Amino acid sequence: MNARKIEIPLANVNLKGEIVIPENANGLVLFSHGSGSSRFSPRNKLVAELLNQNGFATLLFDLLTEDEDEVYENRFNIDLLANRLEEATEWLMENKTTSDFPIGYFGASTGAASALLAAAHFAKKIKAVVSRGGRPDLALNHLEQITAPTLLIVGERDIPVIELNRKAFDRIKAKKEMRIIAGASHLFEEEGKLTEVADLAISWYKQHLVKKERRHFKPIHSH
Repeated sequence: MNARKIEIPLANVNLKGEIVIPENANGLVLFSHGSGSSRFSPRNKLVAELLNQNGFATLLFDLLTEDEDEVYENRFNIDLLANRLEEATEWLMENKTTSDFPIGYFGASTGAASALLAAAHFAKKIKAVVSRGGRPDLALNHLEQITAPTLLIVGERDIPVIELNRKAFDRIKAKKEMRIIAGASHLFEEEGKLTEVADLAISWYKQHLVKKERRHFKPIHSH
């Protein structure tokens, strides 16, 4: 499965990304990266590859341009990041190659907050959300509007973030689960822990991010 490099034209900027669409893909997962991360994040790339192997299309893309990312405050501008994610989602919904896919989000660290904000914005159009070591508390005032089934994954050793996730979890009215991975820290760098994250995410998407009618899709190949 080859990653195809794409540019997503938004209102004010073009964002660079990589999309992989396996044959007979069930759904499409957009990755919302944490502060200071990018589409080249080795952690998200690993999760994306495992999703691809399990029949899900993935889009890894940068929510900020390179110039914007140099402004430190932009990395924590959740409203800006959520707006970018919303615009990219709308582009995918209208693109003939991806318009038939149910869409889900995978958010990491602060990227989880923008994913949850965007999920609240789109309501039932977003079918599933997974947060890895996320900061859903940064979207606290919007969590009750989310209708997408939401899975919060936190490392056992990430004590402050566990508490922030519990606070957010209580506010979510949609179908929800919170899973704490034993022995894992904030970045899940310990051996095998990121694979555990991916396994939980795959299971969640298999439950909630499946086409009602399976259709045949030819994979997109890079040129």
